[in-house]
Amino acid sequence: MKKKIVLLGAGSSVFGPSMFSDLYLSQVLDGSTITLCDINEPKLQMIYDLLSYENEKSGNKFILEQTTDRKEAFQNADFIISSVEAKRFHFRWQDHNIPLKHGARTLMGECGGPGGFFHSARVIPLVLSIVEDITKICPDAFFINFSNPVARISLAINRKYPNIKFIGLCHQIEFLNFHLPKMFEKPLDELKMTVAGLNHFGFLIGLEDFKTGENLLPAFNANSLQYFDGKWDRFQFDEFTFEIYKRFGYFPHSGDNHLCEYIQFADEFVKLQDLKDWIQTMEEFGKMEDKRIIRFHKKWKKGKPSKRSVLSSKLSGESAIPVIEAIVTNQRIYLSSVNIPNEGIIENLPSDLVVEGPAWVDGSGVHGVKLGSLPKNIAALLRMEASIQDVCVEAILHESKALALACLAMDLKVEGFKMAENIFNELFDLQREILPDFR
Repeated sequence: MKKKIVLLGAGSSVFGPSMFSDLYLSQVLDGSTITLCDINEPKLQMIYDLLSYENEKSGNKFILEQTTDRKEAFQNADFIISSVEAKRFHFRWQDHNIPLKHGARTLMGECGGPGGFFHSARVIPLVLSIVEDITKICPDAFFINFSNPVARISLAINRKYPNIKFIGLCHQIEFLNFHLPKMFEKPLDELKMTVAGLNHFGFLIGLEDFKTGENLLPAFNANSLQYFDGKWDRFQFDEFTFEIYKRFGYFPHSGDNHLCEYIQFADEFVKLQDLKDWIQTMEEFGKMEDKRIIRFHKKWKKGKPSKRSVLSSKLSGESAIPVIEAIVTNQRIYLSSVNIPNEGIIENLPSDLVVEGPAWVDGSGVHGVKLGSLPKNIAALLRMEASIQDVCVEAILHESKALALACLAMDLKVEGFKMAENIFNELFDLQREILPDFR
């Protein structure tokens, strides 16, 4: 079916080829217009050149466009997939190091902790400006956000633009997607996972055989410790994951490197150096992908394109294209992990929160699975972070310094207002060019 799909942030050497790979493997979107949009014109041109070459090899499966003007890109758009951020690792290291300097118990600092506040404050205004353009130019378009912090961005979107059709997506569920088929010797599409919580802070609360309806969660609980013995990974499921699993009774699917952002005693189990290594690994991966794209482009420009494709022959594991396919074909699919407004999905979490959990997708959109109430201990953990997210988003929407300081001071990684003020003052001075005018 012919649709117009905009890839916003397409100049990214990770995002652009990845999304186009999934599009290229789609069986239902042939003839669609794919618009690549990015403010970094040189990087956008490289991606466009390489994807145009791949498109020609496929017999021009798509109509491919490029522009640095998102308002132009949004004309007649049906779907907009966004992964935008400015100077990602330049600021991320500041988010990580400055709170530590002032005594915070922060570890990762990408989506939670004081670093998560400043990350939110940089990205939320950018994403909201994008959504504002969507409401004016293509109000019926479906917006898919990949930018972090997914939960806080999604909450801000829902509060300021409650009528827009949108979803927040994250690939953190991939850890379970990898291990569960091995545990049960079944393909992933035969396993119906129910995860619940917040983005990067969710728990496996249900597991069934899709074909028979058999409850597999007791078998998971009985065998998981033995299965993971010898498979602990400091970047995935490690000591902290299993400590929380043991103490709370439900398996936290996000793994140590994100779970540690939200729980105050994480530093008893997670090594700070491991988190530094993780950030460094992600930064180096991005640089490696940049170099790969530059190599491919140099060969293409010389008229001797590489025999290897810049695209992957396998699906990326991201859910954006399956969501689009389900909506345009009205074929009902189940997704184990999406970020959507709560609205009664989890009864003992705030109704105006954005939660992460399972959903069905069809021609009428995305429909969250009603989960009832979570176990009280799990809900209590999540409500603490939910309250911080609430104040964080309000501080950014209203550009309120008082709310910003309150958000930082109440964070479980921070010890009161003096520390909060020290962190705020230094990070605000370093990042003021890209932050709201907190006053």
